[in-house]
Amino acid sequence: MSAVVVVGAGIMGASVAYHVARQGIPVTLLDQGPSPATGVTGASFAWIGGCGGDWPGGAQDLRGSVLADYRRLETELPHVAVRWTGSLTWTNAQTKQNSRLGPGRFRVGGSDIATLEPNLRCPPEQAIHTPSDGGIDPTAMTNALVDAARAHGATVIHNSVVTSLKMAGERVEGVLSSTGFHAAATVVLAAGTGIPKLCEPLPVSLPVAASPACRARLTAPPGLVKTIVAGPDFEVREVRDGDLLLTFPHVEDQSATSLEQAAQAALRRLQTHFRGSDSCRLLGYRTGRRPMPAHGPIIGYATQDRSLYIAVTHSAVTLAPTAGRLIADELVTGQPAPELRRCRPHRVAS
Repeated sequence: MSAVVVVGAGIMGASVAYHVARQGIPVTLLDQGPSPATGVTGASFAWIGGCGGDWPGGAQDLRGSVLADYRRLETELPHVAVRWTGSLTWTNAQTKQNSRLGPGRFRVGGSDIATLEPNLRCPPEQAIHTPSDGGIDPTAMTNALVDAARAHGATVIHNSVVTSLKMAGERVEGVLSSTGFHAAATVVLAAGTGIPKLCEPLPVSLPVAASPACRARLTAPPGLVKTIVAGPDFEVREVRDGDLLLTFPHVEDQSATSLEQAAQAALRRLQTHFRGSDSCRLLGYRTGRRPMPAHGPIIGYATQDRSLYIAVTHSAVTLAPTAGRLIADELVTGQPAPELRRCRPHRVAS
């Protein structure tokens, strides 16, 4: 029996497994896909920021650690690097003169925008620059976390579809899956939008909606896009030299033809915005269903006996290193992390 079974090898589950395993605790990581990050993590735009964006509920208490935890992972995981490019965003609401930016964010215009993004054809009059923002390759980062967890002794099982919790009265004894029964002292559910269904036998309410995520991968001249660029109708960044990630709107028809047409339309929009982008070509596209907890992250024990732990948040890519570290500390020491006080399942549900 593993002390901990983690369900879901997206970036959140991978982070939990890594941080638990590096403390010497037996852990088993289960995932329904053939490899890590085959779900919504792989479809993520993977924009990391500690200053801007929405930080509902308990996310506010985690935001101050996000950048430091990513820099820590850069030192702990070989072959992993965050592209600390900063971001440049503009919408009508963000660029109003009287809007509050907060520390670390700066209103720029004219020559500053041209310096940050020299290939923009028609730059806005004003934009918001956040120099501390960065981005990752979400699949590469998740693979690195899983590999590191395995190196610390974790058992990793792919193609394992978890169908239900194994209950003994009100206690969770493990999980039932397509690869058999996996016993555990504590089960950690990090399976995104699949968590509410797995929790159905328990008297716990999890207000988790699903939101579509769609992104395309493009070839591009290296350096075409310098920062993370977010305009009213597109988001784009360079994930590695000559390789761009580009978001595109969700389409109701999820056929391969319709998705490719939507991705190609996003590519054409990009080409209207950036000089030198005519040679960009579509490499592929991914879609997924992001878990969107209604009142912020849901992180904590869901049973009185501490046999079941929930970990679901948006954005998982942003919060995974911090959440994984704090969750591991709670599982190993038994002491609650003050930073997670407002994330508890009973608190969020109420």
